[in-house]
Amino acid sequence: MNKLPDLEGWAIFAKVADTGSFAKAAAELSLSQATVSKTITRLETKMKTMLFHRTSRSMSLTESGYAALERAARILEEGEAVEAEVTEKSTSLRGKIRLAAPMSFGVTHLAPMLPPFMQAHPDVDLEIEFNDKQADLVSERFDLALRISNLVDSTLLARRLCSVRILLVGAPSYFKRAGKPKHPRDLAQHTALQYMYARNGSSWRFRHEKHGEFSQSLPVQLNVNNAEALSPALQAGLGLALQPEFLAWEDLQSGALETAMDDWQIDPIALHIVTPPGRRRPARVQALIEYLAERLTAEPWASDVQA
Repeated sequence: MNKLPDLEGWAIFAKVADTGSFAKAAAELSLSQATVSKTITRLETKMKTMLFHRTSRSMSLTESGYAALERAARILEEGEAVEAEVTEKSTSLRGKIRLAAPMSFGVTHLAPMLPPFMQAHPDVDLEIEFNDKQADLVSERFDLALRISNLVDSTLLARRLCSVRILLVGAPSYFKRAGKPKHPRDLAQHTALQYMYARNGSSWRFRHEKHGEFSQSLPVQLNVNNAEALSPALQAGLGLALQPEFLAWEDLQSGALETAMDDWQIDPIALHIVTPPGRRRPARVQALIEYLAERLTAEPWASDVQA
């Protein structure tokens, strides 16, 4: 009978490759550095090949190490997943969840949804980073992220929740003074309040059912890296902005803002929940995903819901 493969050894190898250090791998696995070193030596002896190039100052994978890494990482991931799943199903949901979300959307819409989840799962610890710059889920070790964009990273697993309309908005006082534009070319005479991460910058692109597409650049008086920061200037009647509906919703309902050029559309973006590659995820993470999907798709500004 053939011996079982050295699953523990390959899992330790994957952790060493991930951390780039025997000492760091040992610390994360709660093992001694000597145990980790002996394990790698055992694997190399069994495979009759070196898995790491080692010097006194650095360590890197050999060609054989690179060849083994993907499957070894899968062994480690599957082992961690099965233990987490069994543990969570035998007790309550517990452990840390790291989540990344856009600043304005996260503070305004995500944060108010957290208390009920926290009350229902007191043993789950949430660590949330609000930032309009997209985090690298893999290298920064996030469990999931909310993204409001048209995704381009095909390596991530994405669950599309709904469309988010982009609206051309301004205050009634601004329109009274400057007039309401009826065609994109009219915008050349208006003042833009700009979100610096917008897809097309200060060149605003519109689409009409009959007249096709039209782009127009505007003079920009205020340029910010957080779209919510445009609200005071908008409400003060200092210019126009392209705002996602979730940010403008309350001001539109109260009359503090109005839309313009409603027959010209901006290509919508979509709200997604994204997770790192790998289908298995801890039950606590899946529970948060389902909770957020249910709550977010019920928001009044959510359209074309797909959750």
